[in-house]
Amino acid sequence: MRAAVLRSIGDEKLEIRDDVTVIGPGRGEVRIRVRAAGVCHSDLSARNGGLPQPVPAVLGHEAAGDVVQVGDGVDDVTVGDRVIANWLPACGSCPSCLRDEPYLCVAHVMLGYVQPRFLAGDEAVFGMAGCGAFAEQMVLPRQGVVKIDDDVPYEVAALVGCGVTTGVGAVVNTAAVRPGSTVVVIGCGGVGIAAVQGARLAGASVIAAVDTVAAKLDVARGFGATHAVTPDGLSDLSTEVTRGEGFDYSFDVVAIPQTLRAAWTATRRGGAVVVVGAGRADHQVEFSPFELLFEGKRILPSLYGSAHARRDYARLLDLWRAGRLDLAGMISHRYLLSELDQAFGALGNGDVIRQVVTYDA
Repeated sequence: MRAAVLRSIGDEKLEIRDDVTVIGPGRGEVRIRVRAAGVCHSDLSARNGGLPQPVPAVLGHEAAGDVVQVGDGVDDVTVGDRVIANWLPACGSCPSCLRDEPYLCVAHVMLGYVQPRFLAGDEAVFGMAGCGAFAEQMVLPRQGVVKIDDDVPYEVAALVGCGVTTGVGAVVNTAAVRPGSTVVVIGCGGVGIAAVQGARLAGASVIAAVDTVAAKLDVARGFGATHAVTPDGLSDLSTEVTRGEGFDYSFDVVAIPQTLRAAWTATRRGGAVVVVGAGRADHQVEFSPFELLFEGKRILPSLYGSAHARRDYARLLDLWRAGRLDLAGMISHRYLLSELDQAFGALGNGDVIRQVVTYDA
């Protein structure tokens, strides 16, 4: 089959190959035909070393498709079922799962770092996060697929598999934003736009979008942002809309030292700084013990939007059906992120998806 393979960390382009085979399914696993896959910023981070990734690898983890084969012991999904890939499946038995924190379970993800998912010729190839959605087919553990109704377009379903769940979940699950609150979202790519929509759904009275790219700010306004500014305008905006007190909730979707400090500064005393982006392990952010204590701000990590995938995928799709969550609009703006286009070179502007995966029903 066809797949896009990252040969080495830092490579400028992915290698499109036609001799890739997927391994499995083994017991408790499901093989799916990938019908749509999104380019997430985490794919770029894996390519450039920001996130750990063994190579060679098939990147991609935000996907939807159809079940084409099930392994022994799988009896609750069947061939032909439409599914969303869950790149962070919960094992159900570890301490995190037993504490009802399935988004902290890393059992299956860690397995993806030691267990190849593909063969390119005779060479073993890993799948990003144990997935590998930039291929025509992939194999996932049973917990890594969530069955959905046939009326959900593959492209819509794919976005729910990562970006939408991460962004909306950060607002409604992690932060539990209350109606009338003031919110600022730093970073207006796909996840940031989902967070903006989540703040609108939660009833925030002020939703400020911050980005360095003017076009992204225009997009954010279209999805519900009440205000949109570049970083150098954030302080003045805070003075205007919060009387200088600061925002109740700041969501950092970028997660570099500068944006984390900006999110902290923008948050009122007693407010919450929500870390949504996947930052680099070698970056450091400094806070003094004095400010941590006396400013009373909470720093909340939001891994995968603190999601329960089987519950939250269905809820998000219900909101989409009700017209309260604009996922079709997100698809039309999905490749506005020029840095992703440039990072994947000749495969930019979504071509990596179109070359590897068909959207046809």
